[in-house]
Amino acid sequence: METRSSDLTGQVILVTGAAKRVGRAIALELARRGARVALHYHSSEAEARATAAECGVAELFCANLESVPEIVRMFDEVGARCGRLDGLVNNAARFTGIDPLEITEADWDFIHSVNLKAVFFCAQQAARLMRRTGGGRIVNISSLGGLRPWPKHAHYCASKAGILMLTRALAVAWAPGIAVNAVAPGVIPFEDIDAQGLRLIGRTPAGRGGTPAEVAEAVLYFLQASKFVTGQTLSVDGGLSLR
Repeated sequence: METRSSDLTGQVILVTGAAKRVGRAIALELARRGARVALHYHSSEAEARATAAECGVAELFCANLESVPEIVRMFDEVGARCGRLDGLVNNAARFTGIDPLEITEADWDFIHSVNLKAVFFCAQQAARLMRRTGGGRIVNISSLGGLRPWPKHAHYCASKAGILMLTRALAVAWAPGIAVNAVAPGVIPFEDIDAQGLRLIGRTPAGRGGTPAEVAEAVLYFLQASKFVTGQTLSVDGGLSLR
């Protein structure tokens, strides 16, 4: 039977989009639990360095996730510099709101290249590294938008719903050595929250928006859970998906 540790001491865990917001909160929580955190960023170098400093000991990796060759290079660097990979948190994402009648091919690709395509290729490269040392855990960050339709965000909702099925397919493909699960946050308000976000908070049974720390707690659960827990989605939305 698999044995588990109550902390993440010594485990190498890569978080994509870790410089700011939810990714930053996830990285900080993993560092508090003893993980050796690998922080991915693209353009937010200053914020990434600040997050790495807060983590104490963290490795920085820069890559444009729109490019599969850059993803491959980044994971090669992770293997070379860290020696192993025990966990991946696919957090990096983009968000835009456009009337579906006005969505162009460029608009669609802007979202899907990072929100879904990169999630798959990061998971693929992570799995190859993990198999060298006996397996690992992958947590994909989806969204309430992957569970509920948002009329002005059809392209975004499609990408986040795709993550949920991708999670299930990879969980079957890579069991038992690699567990693959997903977290679907509801509204996590930041300073740029729009009117739709405020309306959704008003409909949330919990009576408030969520916090990045609460998303990090859900990620932590999957990174520490038995690999018997795989292919699952945990909604962190204050009950909003029940409405």
